[in-house]
Parts: sequence; structure tokens; C-alpha cells
Amino acid sequence: MTQSHLRLWELSHRPVQILHFTWIAFFLTFVMWFSHAPLKPFIMAAFDMSNEQWKALLILNVALTIPARIVIGMLVDRFGPRAVYSLLLISSAFLCWGFALAQTFEQLALFRFLCGFIGAGFVIGIRMVGEWFPARSVGLAEGVYGGWGNFGSAAAAWTLPALAAYVYGGADGWRYAIATTGCVALVYGIIYYRKVRNTPKGSTYFRPKKSGGLEVSSRRDFWLYIAMNVPMYIALAVLVWKLSPAGVGLLSESTASVLWLLLLALFAFQFYQIYQVNREHLDKRIPKQDQYKFKQVAILDWAYFVTFGSELAVVSMLPAFFMETFDLTPVMAGLLGGAFALMNLAARPGGGYLSDRFGRRKTLSILIAGLACGYLVLATVNAAWMIPFAVTAVMVCSFFVQAGEGAVFAMVPLVKRRMTGQIAGMVGAYGNVGAVTFLTVYSFVDASAFFLVIAGAAAVCLWLVQFLEEPTGHMHEVMPDGTVQLIEVA
Repeated sequence: MTQSHLRLWELSHRPVQILHFTWIAFFLTFVMWFSHAPLKPFIMAAFDMSNEQWKALLILNVALTIPARIVIGMLVDRFGPRAVYSLLLISSAFLCWGFALAQTFEQLALFRFLCGFIGAGFVIGIRMVGEWFPARSVGLAEGVYGGWGNFGSAAAAWTLPALAAYVYGGADGWRYAIATTGCVALVYGIIYYRKVRNTPKGSTYFRPKKSGGLEVSSRRDFWLYIAMNVPMYIALAVLVWKLSPAGVGLLSESTASVLWLLLLALFAFQFYQIYQVNREHLDKRIPKQDQYKFKQVAILDWAYFVTFGSELAVVSMLPAFFMETFDLTPVMAGLLGGAFALMNLAARPGGGYLSDRFGRRKTLSILIAGLACGYLVLATVNAAWMIPFAVTAVMVCSFFVQAGEGAVFAMVPLVKRRMTGQIAGMVGAYGNVGAVTFLTVYSFVDASAFFLVIAGAAAVCLWLVQFLEEPTGHMHEVMPDGTVQLIEVA
């Protein structure tokens, strides 16, 4: 192979290499984020925990992810995905080690709460992949990144118990298993920094003009942006309530009250930051080519609320649902419940590909309609069903759920390039808001009503998606020297 041919091969294959490096990074974050779940028997025995204490750990594991995705999105746009992903992987290793070395339940709870920051890793790769793939194939690439990376939770469930029981053994086997995930992440964080670049050679990495919040294009968009932040704080307030004496009782009444006041103060601070970012340019007319419509972000937020939010909620309750409905053993129920997450490998890339091929709004509409129908069918599942039919219904529904996730993030990099990290952070956070919302509903109703509520939310989302505008032509980004670069979005 000649020098020129070798160079051409490197140029054509480099985006695929970046994609593989990045989905593996995301895969490792999900392995660490959900490393505790499959080790439940070992951890509960080590700390003589009650079921209520275990439920508190599950809540703590997702609590920090909502604000973390917003913060990580800002950092990605400011410093680039290469440095931020590497730093996240390396720092996550220390959080895993802290959890593995915990000697009291309070220490365990603290590090599980901090491990919620690991769940923000997903946001980073959205910008990285968006920089390396053109609009005509970005949906498929983002789908591969999201689907294969999400599989890390299933990989943790399949490998860590065996690692704890058969490789390390003993009462502390679970500690070594979790610590091992941290060691792998630390090494890979260094590899990632050495092997990837933020953009292809010769391309510009566009950064926001200011940090602290999204830049919007009109006063109407400013107030819509503020309004879209409210549900995230409500979700965090609900999490505090679940940990208060009215819930699992991990927090005292006074501590819960302090946290609620802190959330109110944080919302006021965020409002001020967003105002500071947008104050100057909203007082003058923004050039048309530099404008974008925030409603695009808001609609994608709600679409991910329904898709990923319902996935997290259903994955949390499905094994118990199978066990109680069909009188199965916990092991068999867990295997059948895993069918929902297994579809990620094909469904999420499939949703991204369909979005590339047939259009963003049309694809998302069809997939959310299928999701609504899927949950309507699941609402009818009962003991009279044959188990193979019930599993088939679950897998068909999960295809539409996860393909819908792929279609959402096929659109995210095409809204405004220099703010892709922040947009992905907000959309991703809404997935966790959806999970908190649906799981809270599930705590008050039976499984059938739970599935019907998700179907109803999907129907409302389907109506909202009709207002999504298909990307056309090019987006405009201002170069550091003041010239304008056109980036293809269709």
C-alpha cells in the first residue's frame, strides 16, 4: 500500500475508530454506574441492610445524574469531549473505589450518590460523534454509540456476580469486583485521551460565546428555556421526598427541608446565570443565520422523557412484574426482564438509521406511536397470557422505545453545533426526569395502570413532535476570525 493510499484509508476509517473508542468509554461508565445492582445479595449481606435501605441506594444512584448531565454538557462545549471524557473516566475510578471500600451504610450511600455523576458520561460522546460524522449518517452513528454503550448495564449484570463469587470469592468479593471496574476505567481514560481528537484534522471546534447556560435567540425562547428547567428541579425535589421520613427515611425532616431550600436557591442561581448569558444579545437583533428555535430542544426533551425515561422505569420493575404475574423464580424473572435492555444493541442504531433515511420528524412520530401502542399491549398482560407471548410483547415494545431514543439523538447534533453538549445534557437529563416521574407513579398504582400512564404520556409527546421542524440546508457557525462556516444538517 502506497503512502497516499494509506493516508486515504486512515481518513475514511478514522470516524469509525473514534466511534468505537467512544462507545467503549460510554459502555464503561454504564458498567460502573450500575455495578451495584447485580451485587445486591453480597452488599446487603455485608451491611445487614433492609430492603428500604437498598431502595434508598437505588434512588441515590440516579439523583445526581440530572444536574450532572447539565454541568457535563457545559464542560464538553467549553473544553471538548476528549479531555472531559478522559477526566470523567479517571475520576469515576476513585468513586468506584470509595464505594468498594465503604465500611458503613452512610459511607456506602454517600459514594452511591456521587456515582450518579458517572451517568453523565453519555452526554460527552454525543458531541464527539456529532463532530466526526456528517448529517446523512450521524443518526446511525449516534445510535451505535448509545445502544452499544447502554449495554454496559447488562454486561455488569452478567459478569460482576460471577467475578465476585468465583474469581475473587469470600465476603469481600463484591468489593474487588467493583474496584476492578474502576481500574479498567482509569486505564481506559488515559488511552482515550491519547487516541482520540475532538474534531477531524482541519475542522474547527466551535465553543459557546459564554458559559453558564444555553444561548437562546429570542425573549420567548428565554422564558421557554426557564420553564423547561422547572421539571428537573421538581424531579430532584421528589427524590428528596422519597428519601425523607415520608419515604424511605434516610433523611431527617430538617435535612429534607434544607435540601428543598437549596434546590430553590439553585434554581434562582441558574435563572441568574441564564439571564447573564443571554442579557446582552437579546437586547439587540440576533443575525438570522445565527438563530435557532429553542422549541426544537424542548420537544426533544419531552421525547426523551417518554423514551429513555420509560426504559429506566420499566427495567427497574420488569423482573418483579414477571415474577409476580407468572410465579417465576427471581433468576428466571431477571433473565426474562433483561429482554427489554437487550434490544438496545440493535434498536437504538436502527432508530438512528431510520431517522437518517426517512427524516427526523416522521421517524420519531412513527416510533413514539409504536411505543404508545406497545405499552397499551403490556397493560393487558396478566397470568392468563403464555409467557413466550408476554416476552415477545416486551421485546416489540422495547424496540420502539429504544429506536425512539436513537431517533431523538439523531436530531440533537443538528440543532446548534457549538452547544451540542449542553443540548444533549438537557435532553439526557429529561430522560432521568421521566424515570423519576414514572417510578413515582408506579409507587401508587399497579403495573397495568403504570403502563397506561406511559402510553398516555407518549400520546401527548406524539402531538408535540408534530411541531418539530425538520433540519434543512446548513447551520451557520461563526469562526474565531469572524467568518461564517456552513455545516450540513440535511
